Amino acid sequence: MRTDTLHLKAPGNWMNDPNGFIYYQGRYHLFYQHFPYAPVWGTMHWGHAVSEDLVHWEHLDIALFPTKYYDRNGVFSGSALEKGGELLLYYSAVRYLESEPENIHVSLPEQFETSQAMLVSKDGFLFDNWNAKKQIIPVLRDENIGDPVNTRDPKVFQENGCCYMILGSTCGGQAGRVLFFRSEDGQRWEYASQYSHEGFGRVVECPDLFPLGDSYVFIGSPMCIGKPGEGYEHHALCAAASFDANTCSMELTDGFQYIDYGMDLYAPQTTLDKDGRRILIAWMRMPKAVDAPGQKPWNGMMCLPRVIEREPGHIFFRVHPEVERYFSKEMTREEYPPAAASGIPLRLRTSLSEGESLDIGGYRIWVEQGCLKTDRSLVFQNISGPALTASTPEKLSRHALDIFVEPNLIEIFVNEGEYVISHIVYGLGHTLTGPVAHIYTGG
Repeated sequence: MRTDTLHLKAPGNWMNDPNGFIYYQGRYHLFYQHFPYAPVWGTMHWGHAVSEDLVHWEHLDIALFPTKYYDRNGVFSGSALEKGGELLLYYSAVRYLESEPENIHVSLPEQFETSQAMLVSKDGFLFDNWNAKKQIIPVLRDENIGDPVNTRDPKVFQENGCCYMILGSTCGGQAGRVLFFRSEDGQRWEYASQYSHEGFGRVVECPDLFPLGDSYVFIGSPMCIGKPGEGYEHHALCAAASFDANTCSMELTDGFQYIDYGMDLYAPQTTLDKDGRRILIAWMRMPKAVDAPGQKPWNGMMCLPRVIEREPGHIFFRVHPEVERYFSKEMTREEYPPAAASGIPLRLRTSLSEGESLDIGGYRIWVEQGCLKTDRSLVFQNISGPALTASTPEKLSRHALDIFVEPNLIEIFVNEGEYVISHIVYGLGHTLTGPVAHIYTGG
């Protein structure tokens, strides 16, 4: 089986949203949306990878795939829950009402319906797609409750012995909302409540809600909220929230912030690591496949695992300690070009002042009027869609940078995770110019 280090990548063909992210029986399990036949989006399956340390990942066989009338056109995004020693996987089941005549893997616009389903695995490695599935929430026909087309991405969590599900949805495709369902056993569900917000765009995808400190944090991916210069229309946001488990009532208590200001990151999912830290992994959107000699073309990868912490008025996304431990070998600047040319992951630590800049193989980073700015124009040529430049949203008093570099991804943690800028890149060179204090490779 293929293995990946640090960033989980599509094992050939297509990968998007992380699904079922959980620490279960001594391993991290990360499932993901996967189209195994081409490096483009298509009929969704759940790929599957495991890790003992969030750094070294082993790809396993496809876990979930369409077998039922209600999921015949896709096992869409969802989550995982451990209950009674078993692994419960929840997903959105999609059935097309009419498909594209020349591509059966795509429906005509809005010509599909979505229900919620689950599969129970005894050990997290065996998945009976014929006998262990069941539909748990049928297609929602009552528009006062949810939308029959765009209600999806169940995130299930437990509190005080009860199970809760948050779903992304919409009001007629015009205003996003989230729905809450409740269950005593994780298998029989009843509708509880819903919540809408002006910042939810037209549809909310991949909602997540979890306690952090003395409050909650909401994470979601609203659709159609893009602004000029941001490239993509849909973005991943977070905000402090309150949640009453008795009534399933949620309210955002602070303003939104982007999870990542590179704007390539989407569809994040969180879980608790083995030490009880709340951690996040997300899909890094790639506008074209990587077609390297000796490899299957592949499209899609995950960001580094990030620890979520909250301070008054702000949510931080920090480098996970396992990633810190991995980069144990410091190297000289002269060693950088051949190491970068080999494609191994590298870590750069530095600090920039006003007017200073750094160039990593054509990817530019600099400080201007107190903001950290980046430009990937030279390593993203002849590709349309995503924005080429990025910036922190405010002036900063300091610019301490922790930069992780791979051939197709650069992640910049600013001031210990106060802000993060992550960018997909193509054609990254092997040169390094500008002030760099330390360079590390994996030990």
